[in-house]
Amino acid sequence: MTTTAPATVSDILLHLGIQALTPMQEAMRQAWNTNRDLVLLSPTGTGKTLAYLLPLSQTLKPDCQEVQAIVLTPSRELARQTEQVFRSMGTPFGVVSCYGGRPTMDEHRQMRALRPALLVATPGRLGDHLRKGNVDVSAVCTLIIDEFDKCLELGFQDEMEEILASLPGLHRRVLLSATDAEQIPRFVGLSGSWESTARLDFLHKEDAGESRLGLSLVRSPQKDKLETLFALLCTLGASPTLVFANYRESVDRIACFLRERKVCCGAFHGGMEQDERERTLYKFCNGTLPVLISTDLAARGLDIEGVENVIHYHLPSSPEAFIHRNGRTARWDAAGNSYVLLGPDEACPDWVPDEIREVTLPASLPPIARPIWGTIYIGKGKKDKLSRADVVGFLCKKGGLNRNELGRVDVLPHFSLAAVRRERLRQVLRLVQGEKIKGVKTRIEEAL
Repeated sequence: MTTTAPATVSDILLHLGIQALTPMQEAMRQAWNTNRDLVLLSPTGTGKTLAYLLPLSQTLKPDCQEVQAIVLTPSRELARQTEQVFRSMGTPFGVVSCYGGRPTMDEHRQMRALRPALLVATPGRLGDHLRKGNVDVSAVCTLIIDEFDKCLELGFQDEMEEILASLPGLHRRVLLSATDAEQIPRFVGLSGSWESTARLDFLHKEDAGESRLGLSLVRSPQKDKLETLFALLCTLGASPTLVFANYRESVDRIACFLRERKVCCGAFHGGMEQDERERTLYKFCNGTLPVLISTDLAARGLDIEGVENVIHYHLPSSPEAFIHRNGRTARWDAAGNSYVLLGPDEACPDWVPDEIREVTLPASLPPIARPIWGTIYIGKGKKDKLSRADVVGFLCKKGGLNRNELGRVDVLPHFSLAAVRRERLRQVLRLVQGEKIKGVKTRIEEAL
């Protein structure tokens, strides 16, 4: 339990280093004060997470020891990122995220120890905790459903209906998405009718992001588009690029082909172990892997800064999927590019904009660009009382690094990862061989 007064909006913005809210975020803050059910529609990359977490933080009660609000997300990645955003706001309230891929007992112990005011969870994992009686939801009065169009799809409806029925004190629902939905299932319980619910629609505003996104068409002479993809990646250089494929097997096949061509890339899909996914995503974020090949798992919720290109190796299944994929680039005020690869027997769907330009790749390709960063793995993490300052100090003192030769550093529960200038990587690993970090010997190696 916390007895500290909630941080003010000004305090939070100062803590985050944000000068002012966007018009969408300010509209959400004002609408929150109406105490009505809310639906926010806004393009990806426009700051929807902060838009609801900020006003939510002002309504949480410092003297309550139980969970007061729940955020439901369709993926573990979005759950983790939402938790991280809330922690970074500097409020006195605790937050715990719950999702598949790790033991439920670990989450249960964390909830009992922290007594969080906010719980962020995937529907399946929250339902599991509710059935086991692991969490007291009697004080929950606010439910936020992020990416509601995905959470309320047919496959999730039974779980969602069970969760809604388990929240007796619920009196407010907030739904968010980057795409609209024709209707909301009755069991969600929005106040009044779907039409009368307070709706903030920023999907069609002039600053929605389309003008910052360049759309291009690249034709492949072969049905198998691997050679065309490789040629396109050569022309894009080392700029951060997301490649989307429709199937896990395709993701693995594309990654294998590109690695054989010496392209530094990673695979990302739901069939991978959680630690492997986290490590791959980290290396993409820190520049070790300039190319990430993924299913639509990466199309929602991942807040990755600086993605310059999105490539549709396979055509997406719907216009909504196209929107979410493209939303990984041209975020906030940045520009970005989207490339659609078409085989000889394929045509663009009707919902691909007519103004898409066709690009012809050069006959003579530049060599594939090499990333400037490598990643070091350290086999100790938060549970070993290791901090980011410990890792930075160790690599600078024992590894001889200057601060500008060290990039992003993250300390995870069981291990740590640090980005190091590639030209210094081997030397650093030699220097720290056999050295102790915080008085303990552990495995230190290049993260593969």
